[in-house]
Amino acid sequence: MKIDTRSIGKVLGAPDSWRFVLLHGDDSGLIREHAANLTKKAAGSLDDPFRVSLLARDDHPRFEEEATALSLDGGRRVVWVREATDGLATAVNAVLDGQSNSLIIMESGALPARGKLRKLAESRSDSASIGCYPEEGRALEASVRRMLDERHVRIASDALAWLVGRLGADRAGVRNEVEKLALYAGENGELTFEDLQLCIGDSGSASVDDAIFLAMEGDRTGADLALERALSEGANPIAVARVLLSHLGRLRRVKAEMERGMSRSDAMKTLRPPVFFKKQQGFERALDLWSLPALLDLAQRTQAFEFACKQTGAMDMLLCRRHLAGIAAKAAAARRR
Repeated sequence: MKIDTRSIGKVLGAPDSWRFVLLHGDDSGLIREHAANLTKKAAGSLDDPFRVSLLARDDHPRFEEEATALSLDGGRRVVWVREATDGLATAVNAVLDGQSNSLIIMESGALPARGKLRKLAESRSDSASIGCYPEEGRALEASVRRMLDERHVRIASDALAWLVGRLGADRAGVRNEVEKLALYAGENGELTFEDLQLCIGDSGSASVDDAIFLAMEGDRTGADLALERALSEGANPIAVARVLLSHLGRLRRVKAEMERGMSRSDAMKTLRPPVFFKKQQGFERALDLWSLPALLDLAQRTQAFEFACKQTGAMDMLLCRRHLAGIAAKAAAARRR
């Protein structure tokens, strides 16, 4: 059975309804999180040697033996398989056609719709196929808020919007960042925009900000250095595109207010959250270099860049470096005029 995004929670909360759950897609952190939650729900823990059998790629030949083994304590066994491939489809089908009561959980990367494992999981009523892909926009905001709620931590709306625009795409990275922020806030604490600046101001997200601000000002060398630092610290091109789109949206808003007759300082005061004080000069320099039509054109090209990064086999790092280099070159040319 193919499970849609809205029903994933029900599947993970009812392991007794399933014999085979296939987790596949591009977000390895989300796949691992779902597999761990499902295992804990079914077996009571992740490390019970009598009820949980964890099979890495080299252990795949033992799959049928583990899946048909009886539980020594009478509880239901979980066979958790990592790096699963279509080569296991025949063995899985044989186990499901037999009398085994084990719950089979398989982690895999991106699988074609006509792949054997996906066809098997999607065709049987006792099996579930769950696609795990990077969250974005409102879905990512909801997940971050839920993680913080689990730790009894509140977050201001402007801080949440700023944070989501700077998080990477991988679920494991998102959870690590949220756990760090929750530890800083403490139980029943609240996170503000200023708190986020203090907590992640020196992280890879800050490097992404630096790269974008410097590129928009025409500083090619500085932008290149900041981007390389960000990428080396775990930032990914899609996250860079999202931060850039957010920055362009803020510049466009201020520019539009200025063209309506508002002063620059008053127009900048309309932004929520406000421009970080250390970034105000860079923000104003970009306002001087970019016209409103140029900002709109750049936003459209950035959306195309983000889409290109999501294509299978795309050289996303190269696309990212090229996109920011092009921005810096155009800004530098405007500065010389």
